[in-house]
Amino acid sequence: MICELCPRRCGKRPGYCGAGDKPKVFRWGPHFGEEPPLVGEHGSGCVFFSRCTMRCVYCQNSPWSWRGEGEEKSVEELAAILRELAVGDKCENWNLVSPTPYLPFIREAVHNLAKEGVKLPIVWNSSGYERTETLREYRELCDFALFDLRYANDATALKYSAAPKYVETARAALECVAGSCADWTGLFAAF
Repeated sequence: MICELCPRRCGKRPGYCGAGDKPKVFRWGPHFGEEPPLVGEHGSGCVFFSRCTMRCVYCQNSPWSWRGEGEEKSVEELAAILRELAVGDKCENWNLVSPTPYLPFIREAVHNLAKEGVKLPIVWNSSGYERTETLREYRELCDFALFDLRYANDATALKYSAAPKYVETARAALECVAGSCADWTGLFAAF
């Protein structure tokens, strides 16, 4: 499978992030530590994916985000996780943390659940190091963008997160989700 989902555009799997041909999940469950509008009464249904596209030296999630801890899941297993969060836990949304390497699999799981009538708003929770083309292609997986903008200086982004052209890339991603994508509605971006 060719992968050009993130700004690195590796063209192969695994690429820089190490993501393979199955989604890799470290943990999931209701999360009450997000911004209050996302938490509601039952929590934000977080799914923490392994294999982030950045390698932040200070990352609190580094054991799974870029060191790869977690378990590979089939699309059906991922759908079961999302179903559990929606139906069992009654979460307010699906909060996909670092989803980019697995977007095709997430799309399939979400579409399968929609056929069953299981649907929640989706939070795209990332560093903002995203390709605008990918954001547009997968816009149905983003009702809310929760981008943690990290740098205003490319040299610092490269040194501490190995993220070339971070500033330009993250700003373009934020502009895309904040309204410059003309067909995008109902979105907010937090940073």
